[in-house]
Amino acid sequence: MIPGVRLILLGRQGAGKGTQCVRLSRHYVVPHISTGDILRAAVREGTDLGLKAKEIMDEGGLVPDDVMIGIVAERIAKPDARARGYILDGFPRTVPQAEALDEIVVEQPIDVVIDLEVPRELVLQRLAARRVCQDCGTNYTATGREKRPWLCDVCGGDVVQRTDDTEEAINRRLDLYESQTRPLVEYYEKCGLLEVVDGTGSPDEVTSRIIAAIDGRRRVPVP
Repeated sequence: MIPGVRLILLGRQGAGKGTQCVRLSRHYVVPHISTGDILRAAVREGTDLGLKAKEIMDEGGLVPDDVMIGIVAERIAKPDARARGYILDGFPRTVPQAEALDEIVVEQPIDVVIDLEVPRELVLQRLAARRVCQDCGTNYTATGREKRPWLCDVCGGDVVQRTDDTEEAINRRLDLYESQTRPLVEYYEKCGLLEVVDGTGSPDEVTSRIIAAIDGRRRVPVP
């Protein structure tokens, strides 16, 4: 059986992290843990931290680091994550979060951090062409040849462009990534955990590159 993995996936918005997380989760048989999913799960389950996060979000605030770190710690302590590992998507976002995560996982440390590298220009093209079903959230790529109205193949809902996928909004998010999250690349490089993977090409090609990078680290001890 393929061994599990404790993996962090980094990359700009539009780099294809969501697609690759699903594929890698199936390959390594580990949970895909995204910040949005675990926040919603914590709120739904009514945990102390989930209730605190809900109160903050209901007031329009951003969930602070201590609450987010606590929710991540709760999730990766569950049996499925402890047994085989997990893929973290969207956490950590900053170096302080990474340092806090190091303390949480000291007994079962992270195996590898993948930086999915896609040029900014290509990311802009991808996000500008992204469309989403208003009802079920399925993502699509616009080609200009779609029928109007554009209906979702999964549920029949309306497929639209997200309000935050305008060029101006995309550039703001990418700038924020560069200033806040990019330092994580340097942090994990110094820790000896970083693998930079080319994120261009077909999904199959990118998945193969990531798996090769992960499995290569299992065969070659990191000094």
